[in-house]
Formats: sequence, structure tokens, C-alpha cells
Amino acid sequence: MYQVTVEAGFSSGHYLRNYHGKCENPHGHNYKVRVTLVGETLDATGLLLDFKMLKQVMRPVIDRIDHQMLNDLAPFTEINPSAENIAKYFYDQTNLQLAEMTQGRVRVTACTIWETDTTTATYSE
Repeated sequence: MYQVTVEAGFSSGHYLRNYHGKCENPHGHNYKVRVTLVGETLDATGLLLDFKMLKQVMRPVIDRIDHQMLNDLAPFTEINPSAENIAKYFYDQTNLQLAEMTQGRVRVTACTIWETDTTTATYSE
């Protein structure tokens, strides 16, 4: 299996519902997201997916949530915008785009969200 990984950053605000502590209050983070792709075959150029293309796949997901209050955006109006749920959101959104773009040859294997320099959450399948 081949893997490629790209990282990007965004800034968003959030608060955690049903949480007792500081994070129940609105606050923000400078997040970092890492998306890792996997596939068994390379394209005619010898690439799993061009890094530039993966960045383009991530861009609309980032643009939708960058400098936004996550609690005001679906699906976070229903689920808490925890790092774990943000990681799954990135996983799902980028995987949808890749399925169409590569006809299933490439898929997301993991998404990691850094809420701070020392705290991460990862979603993988």
C-alpha cells in the first residue's frame, strides 16, 4: 500500500455542550489537520495522488470552517465540535471528493486534528 500525507491549518471557534469546565465557554484554536491517503496502485505518473491535488481537496473543507464558530455550522449544530468529531468530519468530506476524483483508487485512511501543539485526535478506518 502507498500512503501520502498533507497538513494544513485553520482557525475556528467552538464550545463544548454538556461539558463542565473551561471548554464549555466559547473559545478558539489555531488547528492543524493532517490527511493521509492510501491506495494500492499509482497513476500513470507514478503518484498515488499529487500533493497539490490533495491540498485542493482539503481547501473547500477548510474554507467552510476557517474563522467560523463551528457550533453554528452543520454537522456541529447537532454534534459537539470536539477534536474527535472534527477529525471525522475532515475524513468524511475529503473521502467523498476523492471517491469521485479517483474512482475509488485512493481513499482517506486517517485524519488527525491538532487542537494545540500537544493535543491531537485521529479518526481512521
